[in-house]
Amino acid sequence: MEISVQGRHDQPTDSGSTPSRRPRVQKDVTRALAADICGENYPAGSYLPRENDLCERYGVSRTVIRESLKILESKGLVRGRSRVGTVVCSKDEWNILDQQVLEWIGDRIFQFDLLNCILEARRAIEPVAAELAARRATVQEIAEIERAWQQMRDAEGDLAKFTAADVAFHESLLKASHNQVFQQLASIIQAGLKFSLQASNEAADTRGGAVEIHRQLVEALRMRDATAARDCSWQLLDLAARDLALAVERHSPPA
Repeated sequence: MEISVQGRHDQPTDSGSTPSRRPRVQKDVTRALAADICGENYPAGSYLPRENDLCERYGVSRTVIRESLKILESKGLVRGRSRVGTVVCSKDEWNILDQQVLEWIGDRIFQFDLLNCILEARRAIEPVAAELAARRATVQEIAEIERAWQQMRDAEGDLAKFTAADVAFHESLLKASHNQVFQQLASIIQAGLKFSLQASNEAADTRGGAVEIHRQLVEALRMRDATAARDCSWQLLDLAARDLALAVERHSPPA
């Protein structure tokens, strides 16, 4: 597939400066290469074409191709081998919690079963984090969690705002646990959490039940009721599992 912006845009202008469009060209080529890898046009274990062939395929210079390959290698999609070429890595090596990688995967996220993997990780973490937050969260931290819930409640039919508030709620909950590992995980799983919550929120026929359980969780935190907080977290995860199952079903190819 040839990128619409041709390689001539990679060349310096008469003034010696690089055109402002170059980052966009490189970004487009990286996305196109990633899409071909995710779509298994370049299967795991195979070698990418030579640089000159990639230049011809995507319509850009060797410099752009090399920059794109560096980005893909940093995300775990490919690995350069000296004097041999660039090999495509297996999905197990991809940085699947990276925002860009998840965007490159796109709707294939349902085929890769990543959303269920994220849900399994949440089940292992969030109920404990909620219990700890009920015991350890500061008044200010509880107020931040409540503010995120209020934004969910007030988002009404705006899915993007609802999901953004939902992500903020769960990130704030992990941080309020005052467990250093959970606090680090809050930033690490942000992208995966966003995609997971977005998929379940899109599939849900109504979000009223989720809003109510989030409210109950806030109240449990305020009352320092660790058992109730943990139970609310489990209820939210059960709702997420139900909605993700619907999302997967809707994205499954017809039999």
